[in-house]
Amino acid sequence: MAFISGVNMNFSLYMNDEYEKLFRRMNPPRVVIDNESCQNATVIRVDSANKHGILLEVVQILTDLNLTITKAYISSDGGWFMDVFNVTDHDGKKVTDEGILEYIRKSLGPESCFMSSMRSVGVTQTMEHTAVELLGSDRPGLLSEVSAVLTNLKCNIVNAEVWTHNTRAAAVMHVTDEETGSAITDPQRLSLIKELLCNVLGGGNKIRGSSSVVTKEVNHTERRLHQMMFSDRDYERVDDDEKNRPKVTVVNWSDSDYSVVTIQCKDRAKLLFDIVFTLTDMQYVVFHASIDSKGPDAYQEYYIKHIDGSPVKSDAERQRVIQCLEAAIKRRVSEGLKLELCATDRVGLLSDVTRIIRENSLTVTRAEVTTKGGKAVNTFYVGGASGCPVESKTIESIRQAIGNTILKVKGKPEELKPAPQDSPTRFLFGGLFKSRSLVNFGMIKSYS
Repeated sequence: MAFISGVNMNFSLYMNDEYEKLFRRMNPPRVVIDNESCQNATVIRVDSANKHGILLEVVQILTDLNLTITKAYISSDGGWFMDVFNVTDHDGKKVTDEGILEYIRKSLGPESCFMSSMRSVGVTQTMEHTAVELLGSDRPGLLSEVSAVLTNLKCNIVNAEVWTHNTRAAAVMHVTDEETGSAITDPQRLSLIKELLCNVLGGGNKIRGSSSVVTKEVNHTERRLHQMMFSDRDYERVDDDEKNRPKVTVVNWSDSDYSVVTIQCKDRAKLLFDIVFTLTDMQYVVFHASIDSKGPDAYQEYYIKHIDGSPVKSDAERQRVIQCLEAAIKRRVSEGLKLELCATDRVGLLSDVTRIIRENSLTVTRAEVTTKGGKAVNTFYVGGASGCPVESKTIESIRQAIGNTILKVKGKPEELKPAPQDSPTRFLFGGLFKSRSLVNFGMIKSYS
């Protein structure tokens, strides 16, 4: 009987899946891109058959294109999903690049119906990189130590993103073999990478553990960072900084079965993605939403239900939703000075730069590392030790070590003296600094 029941259940799931495919084919998504009706933004309208996670799919595609969503109106009650987004490019202007517009049409329009659930959002396979995931306690010099270990193991870090929040640090790094430039596949070498990184992260900490994962599967980096920090329960620590704390409320609407989530905070890039992903990952469905950004502030309102059809049921659940949304907002908040570095890529570059940052007593609160066409573009958000302000002389020291033409500084201190013209003998990437002898670190040596 159990076998028959299992067969019936599998058949039912199969029929539901086939019905959904048929419904989507009969009602393909429609995308309208309008550059005329709004004076300062491109308006994108998406109509589609509704399914769980579709809002996240759409927001992720727009966010991955580095578009800023200034306003949005969302409705997905019943079997149909309707969305209107006002978006701008990275310069705050309308989107006019025909290549980007065509990609949006293909990714969200009728052709997307015949993809496998629109790429199963965020999960891709690649043999170009090996993905390294790190989770542990944050401390000054951690990124420098991790980079040094990977460099000594003949790994080149081609992409990386590092987040810190509530004393915890998470990172996703894409590395290649120094000699071949391809993914690392040797099981013994992968095991060694994992072991040494766990040592650096402090795997012996039994209270708040550390972990290192090496995999060929490359998830959407930002989704994965949210999941890692959520699983680490970074949202549980009380945030005493009321001034910069986002205002999140959750109330049940008395006239319906919805729970209403309102969020007020400073606006920033990818804010909508972070909130929608968190709600979706926590198994909530957004039925209606309104998003508006006015100046530096953002106001967002969501009408949600749990995936089982119920609103928020208890005060404990309400508090958990609030805490998780606050954490999702603050994980990507960029506090401190922003250092932007653009240089020719080479093995050990990240290790060398983070060593200089550490030696000048600065701590990295967030980092983005990308490599394209032989060029490395690295962004670091740094602060002083124990939260102290960064002094101008510290920035000048870093500029002189790295090179004024390579490093740009944004944020406070606002008045920085112009650095002297770099000479060939002092230029970080021009002379002796290219030698690996200057970065001959021990494989497990601590630099704190």
